[in-house]
Amino acid sequence: MTTDTVDHILAQWETARPDLDCHPMGITGRISRTARLLSPELTRVFTGFELSALDFDTLATLRRSESPLTPTQLYQTLMLSSGAMSTRIDQLVKRGLLVRQASGEDRRSNTVALTSEGKALTDSAVEAHVGNLHRIVSVLNTDEQDQLAGLMRKLLAGLEAGDHS
Repeated sequence: MTTDTVDHILAQWETARPDLDCHPMGITGRISRTARLLSPELTRVFTGFELSALDFDTLATLRRSESPLTPTQLYQTLMLSSGAMSTRIDQLVKRGLLVRQASGEDRRSNTVALTSEGKALTDSAVEAHVGNLHRIVSVLNTDEQDQLAGLMRKLLAGLEAGDHS
């Protein structure tokens, strides 16, 4: 059986506090540790395209929407403040990856769209990102990947719904 650092922590708690059921610690501890270890693995790919994770998320959101979005739609999707989103958009516009367009419905509003250069860079970055994700999850076979995705979906849906009483 494969063991990890969380197994060691759980064994310590079993010795220190055998009266506590620390089983959920194994789940949340592994999720937290996995997230910390994943971040640099993902960032490595993004920096190869001179993008931050937030740049990538912004460009990928626009690419998959296949239509221009308002800055409000972007910051709500990416869970950012409007000021942070505006700064990010400005930087990507300066790099020639995005363009601001006047909204046809409200002249005071604008939408943001990928330029052709932005679309090409995003497509290349997404292809590298997906390849990297395949590499990362390759320690699991396809059935295990599906099972883990299903369990994570169930946990996340419960958390998002506030269903953890």
